[in-house]
Amino acid sequence: MPQTPHIEKHFTAGDTVRDVVIGMSDGLTVPFALAAGLSGAVAGTAIIVTAGFAEIAAGSIAMGLGGYLAGRSDADHYASERRREELEVVEMAEAEREEVRDVFRAYGLADDAIAPVVAALEAKPKAWVDFMMRFELGLEEPDHARARNSALTIALAYVVGGMVPLSPYLFMHEAHRALGVSVGFTLVALLVFGWLKGRFTGAPPVRSALQTALVGGLAAAAAFALAKLLG
Repeated sequence: MPQTPHIEKHFTAGDTVRDVVIGMSDGLTVPFALAAGLSGAVAGTAIIVTAGFAEIAAGSIAMGLGGYLAGRSDADHYASERRREELEVVEMAEAEREEVRDVFRAYGLADDAIAPVVAALEAKPKAWVDFMMRFELGLEEPDHARARNSALTIALAYVVGGMVPLSPYLFMHEAHRALGVSVGFTLVALLVFGWLKGRFTGAPPVRSALQTALVGGLAAAAAFALAKLLG
């Protein structure tokens, strides 16, 4: 009888979601704290809007640069470790063979079953190095576009997040009224963002939404309190 083909579905956009989380979380909290802190010092919204846009611009650039440098650091680390492994499979071949054996012994394979695998890897030095990078060091070759994509994703997420708490100040002229709306917008955005994050990552969406709102709310409240204290 015909069988339904087995199709595995795995989430593979972890890096992108992580970047969105980093950018969006900071974008929702830092501009909110700035706007909220200024709301207690000025009556109008013009200064708050100007300061908010300046902060969003500076924050998105700084966060994007941080993402780029992190991506480049991962790529440089991988390249350095790979060069070391390429030398070791030539200059320390027996030690590397024993490390291969140790990997398979950890899975319960006997030495006589491991020997053909070791010989096959030794016949293909590139595959041998690939194997050591993955199973000895636990390193995957990073995407060459990772640093650039991370920078753009984090920066854009920061801008989108930052516009949420700032948007009421664009359409309202009284700072204290705009602040109340900004608080509501930010809380709703955190809940929606947390729910979507849960859907993408496989976590329970409701729990993810509540956790994101709680953590983001606490961060925003702490930043607001600090801004008020220093203001």
